[in-house]
Amino acid sequence: MTGPQADGYGRGAAILSVGIGVTGLITYAYFSLASHTLSEEDYGGITLLWSAVFITVSVLYRPVEQLLSRTIADRDARGYKGRDHLRVAGTIQLALGAVFAVAALALRGPIEDELFGGSSTLYWVLIVAVLAYAVSYFARGFLAGSHRFGLYGGLVLMEASSRVLFALAVAVGIASGQSVVALGMVAAPIVSLAVVPFALGRVAPAGRPPEVEAANARALDEASAGEPAGEPEFTLSHGSGFAVAVLLIMLAEQTFLNAGPLLVKAREGAGGAALAGFTFNVLLIARAPLQLFQAVQTSILPHLTRLRAGGESDPFRRTVNVTLMAIALFATGVALVMAAVGPSVMDLVFGGDFSYDRGGLVLISLGMGLYLVAATLNQALLARARARATCVCWLAAAGLFVAFLLVLDFDDRVLQVEAGYVGAALVLSGSLYALYRQQ
Repeated sequence: MTGPQADGYGRGAAILSVGIGVTGLITYAYFSLASHTLSEEDYGGITLLWSAVFITVSVLYRPVEQLLSRTIADRDARGYKGRDHLRVAGTIQLALGAVFAVAALALRGPIEDELFGGSSTLYWVLIVAVLAYAVSYFARGFLAGSHRFGLYGGLVLMEASSRVLFALAVAVGIASGQSVVALGMVAAPIVSLAVVPFALGRVAPAGRPPEVEAANARALDEASAGEPAGEPEFTLSHGSGFAVAVLLIMLAEQTFLNAGPLLVKAREGAGGAALAGFTFNVLLIARAPLQLFQAVQTSILPHLTRLRAGGESDPFRRTVNVTLMAIALFATGVALVMAAVGPSVMDLVFGGDFSYDRGGLVLISLGMGLYLVAATLNQALLARARARATCVCWLAAAGLFVAFLLVLDFDDRVLQVEAGYVGAALVLSGSLYALYRQQ
């Protein structure tokens, strides 16, 4: 099981790395075009809309994506053919979407007036985009668990490509205004679902030889010890604990990525949108590599789950260690680039009246590395069925980050966000590593 699984993991990560890497560059282009064509206040509204959309969809829908990815991979290894897990996951996703719709409609006044400065267009873009992403994230979980990594990459690539066309239309003069740029966030998840018919055309990947299936099934039966994903009949109770823990982890994750700009906007009042947009630009140094790292996150969870189920502890550790080493090298390289030419690059890409501090850019680069370390350890711990303890670490670190931003009062709000991000990422990665070392 080690050789074929290792090859499959490597191929999957490589395919996704290409697709998601290009996606990250296209997303960067979307914000660069928007930054150059919109006023600072209007661009700040776009960044706030982006933060609101992706906080919501990541918290609500990624738990089902990861639950599907883990469960489908496990059931495929065991040879189970039922679809109860798909119905359960679909029910959860529909319920979460309905809860969001009811809450967002009930809170229209505060969302539209206080967050979006009275823009009804941004409010409705938020509603429609979040509901569309319910289907998109379900498809992602299905594709990842089924090892359809090419289609997964195609989905996210189509999403980013369709979104950037709206910003490009404004940049070349075909259209104008904040509303057109914002509409790209609605079109993206809808257009990306064009890959779904291809996925449904073949529910499962090509089977392995019967003797391999049998050996895998025996190993999993002996080692999984009653984990939720291994039951022949998949019910809501089987996956609820995992899904709730991952939902809270996603809430903490989005706090790391988006609380900074949102709290800057809230604390600076009516004039805070431009500064929030600038803070968002700085944090793109941390956010953009996460687009590429999605390839690792997507493929590593089912891979590590299979290794643990088969009792293959050495390959498990090697996979984690190699990933951590690659992250360390990557983060060091980014920090060196930011130290050398960071301010010039950021000014060239985003323009504007703000100046980018070299030290702050290096800080964010190092924090990005620590955060990616934590994200890797998170997947390893989920594969080990340590979701609850992992969730506690995430919530504690995210709470520390928010407290740092709310309690302290720096003259330089951007520096406060940078320092808080790095400190909280250090606490998170350290606590998750301590938990990982317990087994």
